[in-house]
Amino acid sequence: MKNIPKHAKIRVNKRAHYDRETVHSILDCGLVAHVGFSLDDRPMVIPMAYARDADTIYIHGAKAARIIKKNKSVPACLTVTHIDGLVVARSAFHHSVNYRSVVVHGRLREVTDETEKERALILVTNHLLPERWDEVRPMTAKEFKATGVLALDIEAASAKIRTGPPVDDEEDYAIPIWAGVLGVETRLVTSETDSRSLVSDEPNSLALARTKFNL
Repeated sequence: MKNIPKHAKIRVNKRAHYDRETVHSILDCGLVAHVGFSLDDRPMVIPMAYARDADTIYIHGAKAARIIKKNKSVPACLTVTHIDGLVVARSAFHHSVNYRSVVVHGRLREVTDETEKERALILVTNHLLPERWDEVRPMTAKEFKATGVLALDIEAASAKIRTGPPVDDEEDYAIPIWAGVLGVETRLVTSETDSRSLVSDEPNSLALARTKFNL
């Protein structure tokens, strides 16, 4: 992504990535996005389900929700973070975290076109549970009307990644203190069938979700 504005640049250049491939890959394997915006002169950050379509990110919620109702066309910031490990150093100062994160800047717009809105809802559903939209009953007109969808067209985005072991002061390597990385995983585990479900076998979407997110 070219012409990165000052507010979207990362201070530590060695961890910065601005290419679409890196940004998209981090977004596409995330489970939740935190969306920041201003409401009544107060900063707000809301965790939300989302999906990416090219350089547009869709989020949805109840039509009456504040982020949907009062943010028809405002600047916003969306972040997605994956924690891969706790970096345990020989000093408290050099402790860190291995992570992959993306910060997206853009302007929220309400999706009013019904074709785009339905596509967005399909994308958000299938982002978390691939092919789930085709497994469930069709959305009713009432449900469709009650659901609001916002699009965040990416104006600028930056990824920040840290990997590897702790980086200690050279003299500290001679101290007999354990150091290394404590791995962190976010995984989809065993499902629990609803007590009123008429079907006990898992749908294919659950297996696809495990394949997608349990990397």
